Amino acid sequence: MRTVEGTSTTTAGGGTATTSGGTATAGGGTATAGGTAPGGGGMSPGAPGGATASAGAPKGDTAAERRRELAAFLRSRRERITPEQVGLARGPRRRTPGLRREEVATLAAVGVTWYTWLEQARDIQVSAQVLDAVARALLLDPHERRHVFGLAHVTDPAPGTRCPVVTDAVRAMLDQLEPLAACVQNSRYDILAHNRVYGLMLCDLEEVAPEDRNCMVLSCVNEEWRDSFSDGEGSLRVMAAKFRSAMADHLDEPAYRALHARLMRNPQFRAHWERQEIIDSTSRTKHFRNRHVGLLTVIHTDLWLGPSHGPRLVTYTPADAETRRRMERLREMSLEREARRAAERGADREADGTEVCAA
Repeated sequence: MRTVEGTSTTTAGGGTATTSGGTATAGGGTATAGGTAPGGGGMSPGAPGGATASAGAPKGDTAAERRRELAAFLRSRRERITPEQVGLARGPRRRTPGLRREEVATLAAVGVTWYTWLEQARDIQVSAQVLDAVARALLLDPHERRHVFGLAHVTDPAPGTRCPVVTDAVRAMLDQLEPLAACVQNSRYDILAHNRVYGLMLCDLEEVAPEDRNCMVLSCVNEEWRDSFSDGEGSLRVMAAKFRSAMADHLDEPAYRALHARLMRNPQFRAHWERQEIIDSTSRTKHFRNRHVGLLTVIHTDLWLGPSHGPRLVTYTPADAETRRRMERLREMSLEREARRAAERGADREADGTEVCAA
């Protein structure tokens, strides 16, 4: 047994199988017969059907069925979009319902041959960046986008898309819990939603890019977040042990592999990961140093919203009266900021209207 931040942990005796530093998709090649995929992504087929499937992709009949479903779905969405919707001229001789394949390829800045093979369910390699460009070109809504990335077995690079777990009822509950700090996290420690107090408790989350709103990533790259912990290094060690425990059930999932690869580029995280420690989430008292209001002593509690190791509501309850007063002050600060920003937006709209009238 080992102890991590006062919590008993178990060393994974035989070593948990983990991925190497590779990313979830292997899309690093360039598209042929039509251009280069955005950011060097896309596929490097060599010959039709000759590409290797993405890392972690399903094998055999399941993979083929996914490709057929993806191809049919993309065709259906391409055929429903009119040229006028994407700023193209219809022309007098158009017979194709919706957009042509070459038009989608042009809009997405990918090769025509590559996109044609994608709609033909060829066994080609698809990167997240290229699939993102195709989704945007086809004007997919959040549900359609999630469906496409799921069929392709690729991690969506746009985490701002709405999470189905975070319903309006869950958001209302987060607000009602104030001045308690609360958020919704998944087992990768992505922060899916949060209330005002949590948004200022560890750092200013509104200033953090959506793709970086992950507790482990913030522990590695955000100085304010790291400094808010009384023992930042010990907390990162605990989180590495928790992530190893959670990842055991998700070794073949691209989202986990991509996050693991990103974290392993940080020397501190890599050192803790190589300890082979594991730990489950438990309720306990924590101490944070907030730059606005000072020391906060809170009780951490996880409330599961689904199966174990799935999404959970994380709450931080004040452990004493002074902490409650300080958390109430954080809420007041957040409300003051919201009011100030709303006034600024109103002033901007009024100024725009004045300019239009003057013109």
